[in-house]
Amino acid sequence: MSGIDKTTTVEAIAAQVRSGMTIGIGGWGGRRKPMAFIRALLNTDVRDLTVVTYGGPDVGMLASAGKLKKLVFGFVSMDTIPLEAHFRKARQNGTIEVMEVDEGMLQLGLKAAAARLPFLPTRVGFASDVLTTNPQIKTVRSPYADGEEFVAMPALPLDLAVCHVNEVDVLGNSRISGPDPFFDEWICRAADVAYLTAERIVDTSAFNDPMIALQMPIERSLVQGVAVARCGAHPTSCGPDYGMDVVHMQAYNAAAKDGWDAYVAEYVAGVAHADYIGKVGGEAAVAQLPLPVF
Repeated sequence: MSGIDKTTTVEAIAAQVRSGMTIGIGGWGGRRKPMAFIRALLNTDVRDLTVVTYGGPDVGMLASAGKLKKLVFGFVSMDTIPLEAHFRKARQNGTIEVMEVDEGMLQLGLKAAAARLPFLPTRVGFASDVLTTNPQIKTVRSPYADGEEFVAMPALPLDLAVCHVNEVDVLGNSRISGPDPFFDEWICRAADVAYLTAERIVDTSAFNDPMIALQMPIERSLVQGVAVARCGAHPTSCGPDYGMDVVHMQAYNAAAKDGWDAYVAEYVAGVAHADYIGKVGGEAAVAQLPLPVF
């Protein structure tokens, strides 16, 4: 096999993030979030981040750690826990700026950035508070005979993106073998540079089955680096490898009230990823977490 070996470490990926950056985080709520990267990022002095994502505990952790300046999002949830408590606390206290849009509008913003367009038109947003709460979003008139007015969803260009996948090879080819690839490809395409964390590195020949290509939405040309992080989405799910750790999510959520410092001391501060997984029961226990049913 020839080509550039893109293997790196989760810590090295976190080291690429600079204060003030706009970063995209893959996954969806309580599913396939790059949590090993998030914990590594919490161990840096990076601040004032703008985050674009379909949020889960990644958002809550960054908010409680004081690293989040602005959030552009369609929702923040952990699925089984509908409202992420750390995010809720930040919103209620007004400690973060927000741009809250419809889930489809967020996708259009990423697609516009991927195509290097300033905006994409949509009918979504009318007859709602989206335009009221986001006065920076403008409307445009069709130049054709219909003359219809559209919401002009602005592009959401990203400095850097990080997603978690099931498999990668050293060249940056990747596979999301679970049922929830969602918008990771657009998060990577909208970014100047993208990184992947993965459950395992495989030989490129593992992707030879033509049907596997349907599970490979992220082009390797977009990927700057790949890092192994076994159980790296925990406590979110990474089907079919493991499900959500609902008990851990509940404990983390409860820490928003008065236990954040204790949570950080136990699971984040100076804790290597392998040690974190050991603290939550080890790889074998994580592998036994039941997959969510939607």
